[in-house]
Amino acid sequence: MTYLRRALKYYLQICLIFIVIIGILMLSGMVSKDVEIAFRNGWTSILWIAGLFAVMSFAYPFFGYGKRNIHVKGDPAELWAEVDKAMESRNYVPAGVTPEGARRYHLSSPVNRASRMWEDTITIAPVLGGFQAEGLVRDLSRVVMTIDHKLNNYGN
Repeated sequence: MTYLRRALKYYLQICLIFIVIIGILMLSGMVSKDVEIAFRNGWTSILWIAGLFAVMSFAYPFFGYGKRNIHVKGDPAELWAEVDKAMESRNYVPAGVTPEGARRYHLSSPVNRASRMWEDTITIAPVLGGFQAEGLVRDLSRVVMTIDHKLNNYGN
């Protein structure tokens, strides 16, 4: 269900951006206000564009969300304070704890949260050999690197 919800959010976001751009072009007079003239095949082109957006939106959650492992030595229960500090340095605040013992974090800025359509949650779960982080891939790589450098001593 989460996958479909994310896909629908991206579809609406892409369509809104398309409508705003075409609207600005039409209102500024750079493109005809008549859809039959502005697009080669008129409304049929709009339907093809909407279909393309649907395919892109359906694929994005598959590629845009993932899991990364953070290898650390020690008991995860003792390392949560350092994980919290690392997440805070990346502007994430605690959002709750799952029944399995994983911790969820989300961005502290409402503007950043809205820009990601409230899909900014990163979940960090203790696993054998460290932690596993799950969330938006573009944010996940930075967060994992920050936690890794905070928890592991690389000769510094």
